[in-house]
Amino acid sequence: MNKIIAFVVAFVVVVLVASSAVFVVDPRHVAVVSASGGANATLAGPGLHVKLPPPFQTATLIDTRIQAFDAPDADRYTTADKTELLVNPVVRYRVADPLKLFAATKGDPQALADKLAPLSRDALSSAFSKVDLSDALAQQEAIANGARDALKAAAAPLGIDVVDIELTRIDYPAALAEVVYKRMSAAREQAAADQRAKGAAEAQKIKDEAERQQQAALADANSQAQAIKGEGDGKAAAIAAQAYGRDPDFYRFYQSMQAYRESFKPGDVVVVDSSSDFFRFMRSPNGEAQPAPAAAAPRKH
Repeated sequence: MNKIIAFVVAFVVVVLVASSAVFVVDPRHVAVVSASGGANATLAGPGLHVKLPPPFQTATLIDTRIQAFDAPDADRYTTADKTELLVNPVVRYRVADPLKLFAATKGDPQALADKLAPLSRDALSSAFSKVDLSDALAQQEAIANGARDALKAAAAPLGIDVVDIELTRIDYPAALAEVVYKRMSAAREQAAADQRAKGAAEAQKIKDEAERQQQAALADANSQAQAIKGEGDGKAAAIAAQAYGRDPDFYRFYQSMQAYRESFKPGDVVVVDSSSDFFRFMRSPNGEAQPAPAAAAPRKH
């Protein structure tokens, strides 16, 4: 009976030792196999592996997927214009060098979080200190990218690669919210006034240019009109001269008719000497002067 019990105990011990010496790594992890105290660490990829049973060797699984780290509470960050903001960042990273990570944290996730938190805060503090409040609210992606690049360099000795930083919240402390809102409102009103003034100046400039072009066009049109009128007058004079040469009597008659029309308007009353040469065409169709009446012969007494 004692032999059977001893055999069973020995069998159980062998099974336990064998099970502790064999381990499986899935594709989402790698294993760091190390001796007591973390010495002589080596990597084991996905698959079935054998190691010495504890305490001679231990296998620590390291997750190689993208992971997220976020602080439980919002941190305060100060902008270039000395405004405090409450910010909740989320840091996404993957393990790039499992051996470095194991050397820095012994595979403890909490130890990694404790080391990553101050590095993340320093990177974000530097990024926010370079911009004022308005840029901090309008350029969140650029600030996050700048902090990510800084954190990537700082976290490289931990064996991790920072993939992204997301700012899930940017807010004001309650005591500063009203002051900040008033300052932002005043800044927006000033920007609107500047834009209106700029628009009015541009409108006046366009109006002045349009008036200048109008004056230039009118001057050019008047010049062309005078030139055309002069050319027409010249042609009219030439035609008149030609007509006068052909029939001087008709030309004189036509000119007198024009003079009558210009001189006498409807309703006008004119007292003139009818014997005036101006009215010769009214006295004779051909404008010939009427002979003066003969003087009366002197009476003889």
